[in-house]
Amino acid sequence: MSDRPRGWVDRCLALAEIYRGRTSPNPIVGCVIEKDGVVLAEGAHRGPGTPHAEADALAKLGGRADGATLWVNLEPCNHHGRTPPCAPAVLASGVARVVVGARDPIADHAGGIDLLRAGGVGVEVLDDAACVEANRPFYTWARCGRAAFTLKAGMSLDGRIATASGESKWITSEAARADAHRLRDTHDAVLVGIKTVLADDPALTTRIPNGRDAVRVVVDSQLRTPASARVLPGGRTIIATCASGALPGAELWRFPGDRVPLDALARRLGEAGLLAVLVEGGATIHAALLAAGLADTLVFYAAPLLLGGTALPVIGGPSAATLAAAPRFRFLAPTAIGTDIRLTAVNDSALLSSSSPW
Repeated sequence: MSDRPRGWVDRCLALAEIYRGRTSPNPIVGCVIEKDGVVLAEGAHRGPGTPHAEADALAKLGGRADGATLWVNLEPCNHHGRTPPCAPAVLASGVARVVVGARDPIADHAGGIDLLRAGGVGVEVLDDAACVEANRPFYTWARCGRAAFTLKAGMSLDGRIATASGESKWITSEAARADAHRLRDTHDAVLVGIKTVLADDPALTTRIPNGRDAVRVVVDSQLRTPASARVLPGGRTIIATCASGALPGAELWRFPGDRVPLDALARRLGEAGLLAVLVEGGATIHAALLAAGLADTLVFYAAPLLLGGTALPVIGGPSAATLAAAPRFRFLAPTAIGTDIRLTAVNDSALLSSSSPW
């Protein structure tokens, strides 16, 4: 890779990151237009129906960028949705070169690279892992037709989320809890199981400056959520259930059988444009998502204390029978948050899937 690609690619990703949680079902995309190392314009996609990153940057130059290089973390689209396709506008701008961080995983939206090359523009595709990782929910939806799930928990150093008596407030530090609210802000939905609703009565709102509330989702097969639950007022709340009946203030998603099928729920969330789902439920829902192969990312805040004994583990259910049968993840860089450590690990099976619903 030439011409300082890491710096320009990182800048595209930084611009895109500003709008994480605001663009679904679209990906987050940033764009830099430079010539001889001097930035001419920058752009980012801000949300559905707004200009894409390339169009945003080109508009600041009156649509012309003769002889310049355009950097973008995702392939310019050649698809007309709520907004016009980007690739023809990039071609008409007079750019000499386009550097693409990652290819568009949806065949019907792609074709921008081929269009630009056919029009005489030099195109370099980096196939950059960081660009794919930045849009993990979008790639999961494109490859598997479902939402991507992030399992979040605050735990002791030995992996416990509550004492044997159920005490859990607060295992982690105030800084870790604030960081968890930033996760809510950047996800489309936050999901819990009915046990969490009945035990903790969470509001699941985002309490940071300029934060936004994600859609709240409760997996409640028998419709036991109380009408007085704090999760109901003040925003969109989806109750996934198998039971009949009504619940004022909730949007009821009914599924056949006596237990909500998590794979079907994952597909319906994707169809609803809720691609990035933060799971804050307890040990039971975490175990169920792991068993269903739906745990894409783990974000565990580890506090420097030990609970041991019969304290509640972060993952419930039966243990893996063998090491070979245990779900495997790949660590990303750990981060110190207050007195705690944020551990992030990812499972790449969805990103590597060769199947596609499109």
